[in-house]
Amino acid sequence: MTTSTNPDEVIVTENLTKVYPGDILAVDGLDLSVHRGEIFGLLGPNGAGKSTTAGMLTTRVLPTSGRAIVGGVDVVAHPAQAKRLIGVVPQSNTLDRALTVYENLYFHGRFFGMSTKQSKVESLRLLEQFRLSERASAPVLALSGGMAQRLMVARAVMHRPSILFLDEPTAGLDPQSRIALWEILSELHDEGQTILLTTHYMEEADQLCHRLAIIDHGRMLALDTPERLKASVGADTIVTISTDTPDREAFAARLRSAIPGATGAVPIETGVRLEVQGSHGVLPAVVAVADEAGVAISDLRLDEPSLETVFINLTGKDLRE
Repeated sequence: MTTSTNPDEVIVTENLTKVYPGDILAVDGLDLSVHRGEIFGLLGPNGAGKSTTAGMLTTRVLPTSGRAIVGGVDVVAHPAQAKRLIGVVPQSNTLDRALTVYENLYFHGRFFGMSTKQSKVESLRLLEQFRLSERASAPVLALSGGMAQRLMVARAVMHRPSILFLDEPTAGLDPQSRIALWEILSELHDEGQTILLTTHYMEEADQLCHRLAIIDHGRMLALDTPERLKASVGADTIVTISTDTPDREAFAARLRSAIPGATGAVPIETGVRLEVQGSHGVLPAVVAVADEAGVAISDLRLDEPSLETVFINLTGKDLRE
């Protein structure tokens, strides 16, 4: 593969593969293209290969085969050049604990060649943008998890990278801190920042990403906008039926054939998940089928199709497994 000549493609991979010792296939022939200015997500459960993919794109993990072009630079052939084009927020806290909040930004700017004045001005601007100005002189150990994560994002964009990589950016954060970080990322996108993030939170992928790739066992199973992925389910209503009936397969088959508009029904751990076009009258119909089959229902829930629905249809398992 030659370096991409399409100016709108900031990340291009071809057959990108990583095999760890012991023949552990972490990423299996990944082909993807990320467009300039979009928020692109890698969605999948823990162990799906998301972090390894991000590691290869950011020069931290050496591919076994295939190529990755980031910002027009081959990350394997020219890792030092690639590093100047990217900002990285890893899963673990990598802030310098010997420095204050302000100093973590200031010295990062100096490391990337900014002048003393430029680094100072940019540090103060980012502290303001990331709601950290009041903590400027505080040690990083005094920051909450959400504040520390915001500081790591601020540091990652300090040198104005072409692409910002975030690996599970809100893992372990409370809901309020998660929403605050989503707002920050949306602001960065509004400024034109290209962002690639990995996540196993379907709400995060749905809320933030313009396009996303669903990944499991190192393979890309689907790639599209969240809206189109959810539309691919072929149903507008998901009915979750909780029951302890031992023959869930037979009950699912019965629902599939008896419920008007049913497009699918599959056994799940807690009962059966039914996919239906149109929700009018569906709950009474489900109860009637259950009564005829002698199946006791403990709970019924109606939802719209989600990215988790898509994942279950693709893999046969829950996204959180």
